[in-house]
Amino acid sequence: QVQLVESGGGLVQAGGSLRLSCAASERAFSSYVMGWFRQASGKEREFVATISSSGMTFYADSVKGRSTISRDNGKNTVYLQMNSLKPEDTAVYYCAARAYRGRSYVTKALEYDYWGQGTQVTVSS
Repeated sequence: QVQLVESGGGLVQAGGSLRLSCAASERAFSSYVMGWFRQASGKEREFVATISSSGMTFYADSVKGRSTISRDNGKNTVYLQMNSLKPEDTAVYYCAARAYRGRSYVTKALEYDYWGQGTQVTVSS
């Protein structure tokens, strides 16, 4: 069982920045595709960013240019740096992991194997 623990969420004013972290218990973390998703109150979970085992990245249009996903395989940790935050970024942010099965990028939530409990990000106007 892979455990994922998110941290770094909080309350920030519009235009501010946050750095979310996701620590994984899996020793084979470096072989996993990782992703960040978010779910606002009353809305469906949506894709934010993904990173392959080799470090290739892909972003949702809503955060492209403002966010950076990265990973530190030595620490079994993936990060999401969020800048120029907007009130519409307010949501619970979830970290997800998928064992490599032939796809470097995974953007659909149902295709991930493991999920963290989430961390709340609130952006005030």
